[in-house]
Amino acid sequence: MNPSQDPRWLQTRRTFLGQASQGLGAAALASLLNPQLLAAPPAPHTRHWPPGHPWPPAVHPLHFAPQAKAVIFLCMAGGPSHLETLDYKPKLAEMDGQPMPESLTRGQPIAQLQGSELRCMAPQHPFLRYGQSQQEICTLFPHIGSVADDICIVRSMQTLAINHDPAHTFMNTGALISGRPSMGSWFLYGLGSECDNLPGFVVLTSVGGAQDQPIASRQWHSGFLPSRYQGVPFHSQGDPVLYVRNPPGVNEHLQRDVVDAVQRLSQHHQDAVEDPEIASRISQYEMAFRMQTSVPELTDVSDEPEHILEMYGTQGSDGTFAGNCLLARRLVERGVRFVHLYHRGWDHHGSIKQGIQTTARLTDQGSGALIKDLKQRGLLDSTLVIWGGEFGRTPMAQGSGRDHHIRGFSLWMAGGGIRPGITYGATDELGYNAVENIVDVHDLHATMLYLMGIDHRRLTVRFQGRDFRLTDVEGHVVHDILA
Repeated sequence: MNPSQDPRWLQTRRTFLGQASQGLGAAALASLLNPQLLAAPPAPHTRHWPPGHPWPPAVHPLHFAPQAKAVIFLCMAGGPSHLETLDYKPKLAEMDGQPMPESLTRGQPIAQLQGSELRCMAPQHPFLRYGQSQQEICTLFPHIGSVADDICIVRSMQTLAINHDPAHTFMNTGALISGRPSMGSWFLYGLGSECDNLPGFVVLTSVGGAQDQPIASRQWHSGFLPSRYQGVPFHSQGDPVLYVRNPPGVNEHLQRDVVDAVQRLSQHHQDAVEDPEIASRISQYEMAFRMQTSVPELTDVSDEPEHILEMYGTQGSDGTFAGNCLLARRLVERGVRFVHLYHRGWDHHGSIKQGIQTTARLTDQGSGALIKDLKQRGLLDSTLVIWGGEFGRTPMAQGSGRDHHIRGFSLWMAGGGIRPGITYGATDELGYNAVENIVDVHDLHATMLYLMGIDHRRLTVRFQGRDFRLTDVEGHVVHDILA
């Protein structure tokens, strides 16, 4: 007889499998009751993540010792002119009104000046040297100038997309094609969050100073990552999140009952189909319940000293960029991983001399105050702050303004392992091409991840048969700007 058909053999096999499954089940139950029972010894750069935490990290342990724990990205949406902010060009001033050298512009992508006579446009405002580091910054930004010794100015940025939406997409996702995860989602996925009652990735917007370029919600989307990793936009005025307060007649106990009932139904469905989006929904319902307490406390700035409010130039939660900077500090203070601030007021195609004065007035004080506030609270060393736009502006005039420019522009970085008080890279004498220590968007992302303890080449997600990463197949860490 074939042994596989022998009833005694079948009984023995079934008995074995049954006993084995009981043993595995017991081990699994024990590990749930005590997660450390079956855990490996702690590895370098690890921390304990309690069971059920909504934001456990994908990278654990980290690849490197982290120098920063949180990111605040101050996006100057619309494309700030490097020539009126961080990169003074005396030669451009000398050539004001003269034809732009064709050797620089021939065959180069230009957004809206195709077929136009290209003439140089002098910097519209003077520059001064600030701090002991003597960094050159436009006089429209005295508050940023006051922290010159704390920031690293990068003057050699380049990007690929010359129009706003694809340029934001490239800056945020590392790809020109919409649909990839935003960098905030990548950071939250890779690192998790240290906060269990606020989203790990928060977005705030403000407007003023020029054309208010729209910012699509896909700029903070999670792409092919689970939806719980997408950014959560907070309103800058009123309730930051819709329906964060209970309606009349509903108290916390009744709300808890509703949430628990929905969670049980969702869990029954999840047990049957094992859909990651259902798991995301379950965790987000619980997060929403916790936010009903945490969000009002976050936005109530009555506990802030008056001198702090005066430093920012805001009373808080007023819809201004300065108010959002204060909220950004309060968010990272509470363990939020990534805070993205957009100020939609930098698209100066015309009247740049007057327009940039307005935009600078709306953004300068909050930017400088954020650095000072983080520093005095001991948070700057662990918070990476980045200030910059999706591209720069042309050295050539577009009437009284400047067109989009991708071949050379500037940003600044501070805190979180960045060398303070230095200027890195350079553009040519007219500010057209980055010519020294060029930094592209993938390099920026690689450096950000490195400072957070992650090797950008190893943070990957398999999707549609390919391993994707934030830096695609490029990116180099810019070690020269690291402390």
